[in-house]
Amino acid sequence: MDLKDHIRGIPDFPKPGILFYDISTLLRDADAWQVAMGRLARLVRTFQPDLVAGIESRGFLMAAPLALKLGCGFVMLRKRGKLPGQVIGLDYGLEYGTDRIEIQHDAVYPGQRVVVVDDLLATGGTLAAGIRLLRSVGADVPAAATLIELTFLGGRANLDVPFESLIAYDS
Repeated sequence: MDLKDHIRGIPDFPKPGILFYDISTLLRDADAWQVAMGRLARLVRTFQPDLVAGIESRGFLMAAPLALKLGCGFVMLRKRGKLPGQVIGLDYGLEYGTDRIEIQHDAVYPGQRVVVVDDLLATGGTLAAGIRLLRSVGADVPAAATLIELTFLGGRANLDVPFESLIAYDS
């Protein structure tokens, strides 16, 4: 199955000149979603994770079912102020400003192997921040993975762990 056939490109969203890769068309197709999760599980399983961390919000859609398939726990990396209790946060730069992601302070035990997952790798800023945040709470981050990689943006070069994706767009 060619998973690209199940992803819709929406031009000029969220602003002119951007082609948005809409995964909702893949998610609503039970067969395509099952195939995607099976393929992603095969790639990620080799890193022997204890936990899968998903980056808010579309990363949750990939990471939670992936964790179930792998028999792992799932943890959330969320935007500022979205998690209850004590949190650890990390501010990071984006091409258009700054953002912050947070994790609950007790979500990961020191030394646990955590693969971080998002829906798409573009420039790599958010995924790299997720890796740094997980390390700051004691995680061993053996890899990162996404459904889609926009190879023309070079985000892979901003990651210091092995990276896997199922679908690559070269332009």
